[in-house]
Amino acid sequence: MAKSNPASITVETVVHSPVEIVWEYWTDPKHITQWNNASDDWHTPYAENDLKVGGKFVSRMEAKDGSVGFDFGGVYDEVSIHERISYSIADGRNVKIDFIRQDNDTRIIETFDAEETHPIEMQQAGWQAILDNFKRYVESANNK
Repeated sequence: MAKSNPASITVETVVHSPVEIVWEYWTDPKHITQWNNASDDWHTPYAENDLKVGGKFVSRMEAKDGSVGFDFGGVYDEVSIHERISYSIADGRNVKIDFIRQDNDTRIIETFDAEETHPIEMQQAGWQAILDNFKRYVESANNK
């Protein structure tokens, strides 16, 4: 279980696409499997998403060489279409993602409770890398 007052970590980016597209790419499993990795030697071969309050989600994250993998999942606490998602991870930590419309761009601000195993800097770098990969995926798909 998470400690009672875990540190909060925030990562953010601006995606040069409208919030409606950003939301779809963030929440649709066919897209999640394309961007949900922090480095090129990892991938997400499977994702499912029941996007509603009380709904569950899971993404299978694995090293491409098959050496290690894990399921990342949780339950949605809040879903405000095109605005906010918050969820509780299976280990009790909380995550909040805000999608802020900025004309034709979308600012994503993701705040999550740190876990106790890895240094905060490592967790922030990993989550930021996934967010940066998401940005690249959306922008490359929508600028063709």
